[in-house]
Amino acid sequence: METALGYEKELKSHIEQERAAVKLSSNVGELLYDKGVELVFFRNHLNDITVAQVLKLHVYSTKVVNKPVDIFTSAELSQELLSMDLAPAKLDIGKLASEWLNEQANYASKREFLDDKLAGFGKDNAQPFEPRDVVLYGFGRIGRLAARELIKQAGKGQQLRLRAIVTRGDSPEQLQKRAALLKNDSVHGAFDGTVSVDTENAAMIINGQIVKMIAASNPEDIDYTKYGINNALVIDNTGVFTNREALSRHLQAKGTSRVLLTAPGKEIPNIVYGINQGELDLDAENIYSAASCTTNAISPVLKVINDNYGVVKGHIETIHAYTNDQNLLDNMHKKPRRGRSAAINMVITSTGAGAAVTKVIPDLKDKLTANAVRVPTPNGSLAILKLELAKGTTVEDLNEAMRTAALSGELVNQIYFATDPEMVSNDIIGNNCCSVFDSNATIVSKDGNSVVLYAWYDNEFGYTKQVIRMAKYITKVRRAIYY
Repeated sequence: METALGYEKELKSHIEQERAAVKLSSNVGELLYDKGVELVFFRNHLNDITVAQVLKLHVYSTKVVNKPVDIFTSAELSQELLSMDLAPAKLDIGKLASEWLNEQANYASKREFLDDKLAGFGKDNAQPFEPRDVVLYGFGRIGRLAARELIKQAGKGQQLRLRAIVTRGDSPEQLQKRAALLKNDSVHGAFDGTVSVDTENAAMIINGQIVKMIAASNPEDIDYTKYGINNALVIDNTGVFTNREALSRHLQAKGTSRVLLTAPGKEIPNIVYGINQGELDLDAENIYSAASCTTNAISPVLKVINDNYGVVKGHIETIHAYTNDQNLLDNMHKKPRRGRSAAINMVITSTGAGAAVTKVIPDLKDKLTANAVRVPTPNGSLAILKLELAKGTTVEDLNEAMRTAALSGELVNQIYFATDPEMVSNDIIGNNCCSVFDSNATIVSKDGNSVVLYAWYDNEFGYTKQVIRMAKYITKVRRAIYY
């Protein structure tokens, strides 16, 4: 009898949690589309996820934040937010719920608490900005993921608007094939939306947004103003133009004002968003690089370690998914070993990430070596960092430093603190952070001065999220954020 009662009690409790999660999800949608206010939960997205995923995030808060946040508190706070006159913003409901549970004795109500915490987030304090047009120059792996993200985020206050995609051809057959590649992805799954092709006007209609498809071989030949596109940011994801002179060709086109390269660049600022974007003079510079996926994965971890313990020297080995740069079967390739079949070989190759990090964190200059091994997986990579430290530490202390950085400060969007002891590469595909720190894999020597750290990264999606963050920063369409 007791067993039956226990079963019914547990089931009833879970159903009530599911009801609260449904309420939270409903409020998330209303806030997003009615007010331009995006709710996240300890930096994890809450829109377009299932009820089960919402509850799973609350379990994550117990394990990682070390402060249980119940779904009922999150739902109730989100309900209060609906009645507030807020400017477009990005608010961490997990952080707010945690603070409420700790500080509720100081407030008469949840509304009083929120009025205090979000005192500067009212419409009267909003910093107005005009939505900025975006052109994707190239439509490969990063280009298509960027398109998905830009379309998905269109309801969040219209910060960036995808207006055009430039490719080498725009025949009806090519448009249909490009639309099919946008809709279906072997790694990231089907696009959660609608895609249709208007062949007569050479455009794709994606979730109701008309995106012009432009055929061009030379960036400077395009007149974007013919399509109503002005003051646009060009995101170059072709990998063809990588220095200032080449990328400047985009600025010769009518209707453009800034260029963002999705690869390491020469003679231009290489930025890992979250670390060194504050060094930019946005009024004086108009060409930028978002560095590489590997640089974005290792820089946040290296910054935390260097700030807390000091890095004397180290080596970084990247276990990287294969890319389109490699051959599917053995064939000629200009680089050593990359000509061998990517699908059946581990391939030792070079990486510039070690040197690139020094552009982001100058203190690490001449302290790091780096190499890479391409492996037969289509996505999901791992960086292994072997470092000698100036200050000794322990596994517990080092992991705590990383956990703290993942939850507060400038790197909450960059570092995901992973606690799953069974995690493998497929598990991090789709992670919003560019660096997934594997806390269970941390190794520290007996003297505390030598460490081995493991940072996973979705070398496609995690990097694309960084590109989008960078795009918002350099176009000055940032919303108020409560993290």
